[in-house]
Amino acid sequence: MKRLLSLLGQGLVGVLGPGMRPQAARNYRCRCGQPVFFRNSVCLACGAELGFDPEALTLRSRQPGPQPGPWQAADAAAENGPPLQRCANFGPAGCNWLLPPGETDAHDGLCRACRLNHTIPDLDENDNALLWSRIEVAKRRLVSQLLALGLPVQSKVSEDTERGVMFDFLRAEPGKPRVVTGHAHGLITLDVDEADDATRERLRSSLREPYRTLLGHLRHEIGHYYWDRLVAGSGWLQPFRARFGDERQDYEESLDRYYSEGPAADWPLRCVSAYASSHPWEDWAETWANYLHMVDTLDTALSFGLEGGDVEIQIEPYGADALDAPGDPGAPRFLGLVNAWLQITALMNELARSMGQPDLYPFRAQPPRGGQAALRAPRGERQRGAAALSRRAQEDGWSARSLATGTKAMGHSNISLVMPLQLNNRPGLCVSSSTPESRFRIRGLRRARQTTRSASQGCRFTPLAVS
Repeated sequence: MKRLLSLLGQGLVGVLGPGMRPQAARNYRCRCGQPVFFRNSVCLACGAELGFDPEALTLRSRQPGPQPGPWQAADAAAENGPPLQRCANFGPAGCNWLLPPGETDAHDGLCRACRLNHTIPDLDENDNALLWSRIEVAKRRLVSQLLALGLPVQSKVSEDTERGVMFDFLRAEPGKPRVVTGHAHGLITLDVDEADDATRERLRSSLREPYRTLLGHLRHEIGHYYWDRLVAGSGWLQPFRARFGDERQDYEESLDRYYSEGPAADWPLRCVSAYASSHPWEDWAETWANYLHMVDTLDTALSFGLEGGDVEIQIEPYGADALDAPGDPGAPRFLGLVNAWLQITALMNELARSMGQPDLYPFRAQPPRGGQAALRAPRGERQRGAAALSRRAQEDGWSARSLATGTKAMGHSNISLVMPLQLNNRPGLCVSSSTPESRFRIRGLRRARQTTRSASQGCRFTPLAVS
């Protein structure tokens, strides 16, 4: 476990700096030399088929030829390698990932990302196919980053039934209880309605959240999974408690208190968001999610030749005194990542404003003075967000107790991001998760009906309702 966390740390602190290469490259070229992108399945310039190779973490173009089925990559690095084939979800979900033909039988033809699915919605009903495809786009982005960071990514369905991870993408039936987004025992559940732009924006606005995305939900919940996998019962547990707090405090009571009384008054000084202050597990998961946001965004910037030093925006940078371990050999590169993030997000937001769009990273950077450095939403927005959260709970007829046992669908409630990276006496990037015994329970799962459709045999196309 220590090796895995050390590897993760090396990847995160080493992604940015003069001459550094991205951990997960996002800039690809077709065999014809034209630029292509992570989600592409065909080159618009030459018509070549494209597919993402998760083993090499790169986009491959297919050798010319009339034969369907397994195909040979056209680039020199893979032309002598084994043949590849498309994921079985290429048609149903537009998945452009590849896998060796030898893995077909064991995983029903599903790629490294799609074989993580345990349940998906009935694709014959309503707009489920469209919404599911949007979720899969976000999940592939997540999984590609996890693989690049060297984290364990095994399917609980077909690879590691004890320690693996799997996903249920569920949609509540009319008149039935809502689906609750959360994590338990390696199972991540996501409400499919979150993929509907209008629904998600309505929730974001009603909860006064500056940021709410599918990718944000998935990164938060996978943080809970990795807490169970990497921290629980390991030598990292005591350091975790020193930074985030004691996770043994009652989870339901903590969330009950959060939703009835609001966040702790001092949360901006020690947590990544207001919701992170509700319990150490949520502190961990919120921090994990925002950390992945940082790293993937900076990876993308590096992939296209943009580094923090290239941005002509003056910031007051963090120094080594802001770190818990200023003498650590990785401290300079770690600070480089943080300070580059401040510069690049300032540029990102200005570009968004130029198009009349909301800020891509809607948090205000505070200079590192007097132990109060933070990236956070304005105070008035935070206060209105807490009130909106309570008001929405009452309108929906949810008691504080029911919220405490399952309102993870609300995601980054009243989020207010503080400066990441375990800053000493300053807001720290914090993360949190669950234990099998008490964290998050999906109670009363009830099968609505069984369908026979089999777009990818590795999934159960069984709509479920949560009660």
